[in-house]
Amino acid sequence: MTLHQGQMVRLTSSPDHTYQVLSIDLDSRTCWVRRWPLSRHGSPAFALTLDQLQVLDTARA
Repeated sequence: MTLHQGQMVRLTSSPDHTYQVLSIDLDSRTCWVRRWPLSRHGSPAFALTLDQLQVLDTARA
């Protein structure tokens, strides 16, 4: 899987919500994401392992 900052992903455990990739740490296989679209008061960022993410097909997103 190839991820880029700003890319939209879904969680493998919760495919109904979309998240934006903020930062990727390949050494620890960790990715920081936030819920998308942003809420009015912002969306807190949190870290996940790369195997918890599913890249969205941008043609269908």
